[in-house]
Amino acid sequence: MKTFFKNNLLYILLGTCFALNLFYYIQIPQRRPYGKPATLSEPELHARLEQKPLKHLGIIMDGNRRWAKKQGFKPWLGHKKGVDPVKEVISFCLEYHIPELTLYVFSLENFKRPQEELSYLFDVLAQEIASKEFDEIMQKGVRIRFIGDRTQFPKQLVSIIHDTETKSSAHTNLKLNLLFCYGGQQELVAAVSTLVAIKKDQQPITQKDLIAALWSADLPPVDLIIRTGGDQRLSNFLPVQSAYSELYFLACYWPELTRTHLREAINAYTNSKRNFGV
Repeated sequence: MKTFFKNNLLYILLGTCFALNLFYYIQIPQRRPYGKPATLSEPELHARLEQKPLKHLGIIMDGNRRWAKKQGFKPWLGHKKGVDPVKEVISFCLEYHIPELTLYVFSLENFKRPQEELSYLFDVLAQEIASKEFDEIMQKGVRIRFIGDRTQFPKQLVSIIHDTETKSSAHTNLKLNLLFCYGGQQELVAAVSTLVAIKKDQQPITQKDLIAALWSADLPPVDLIIRTGGDQRLSNFLPVQSAYSELYFLACYWPELTRTHLREAINAYTNSKRNFGV
């Protein structure tokens, strides 16, 4: 008998592990994958957010072009379809009392795209800002701010952006930040360049100095970042404010985003444990 166990020890161990795993899954079929808690009802989610407020939501809106190609459209036509989920997210934040929302609209790297796509995208943005629906959003108390390298803003949008920011500057129900002509690394370079130019006394540059010189200087830390499109990276999104953000990645393309996706992401956030390095 001892010889049998000695010669078959590996097979016995493997068989035991298999049996234990099989017993585990049979006895606990309701167990859900890590990071995917059961979706809460609307009242339950409201209650969770009262216990663990979400003060700043950031979204990387990825997948417009891939959605359009999937539908057989020209790639840039996805930008038009991508306007609908933007409105849904704004409505969601207002309903759940999320005070700050930052959307990644257009990066400095996006200027490498075809001119036809860029022209279409800027036209869509201009049309949406001037639309009745956008005016209704502002009437709900939404303050709108564009953050990025303003020297790169398309000339046809400068006056529209300025008017929108001015009209909504006193609104307090939701702060909507649109990252436009933005790049996190470029923002840091610009901030350091500014500080070097004004720090004539050779005093050390502090973290407080750096933050104050950013394009996004007064943005609070981002609590949760949602990215659609299946990719799991930040793509130059607010490197300073995202230092301790919770991350939630969705496989769906941005035009496919639904309220259910948002609820699942917020629910995952309320289940997270945030240590901030402690």
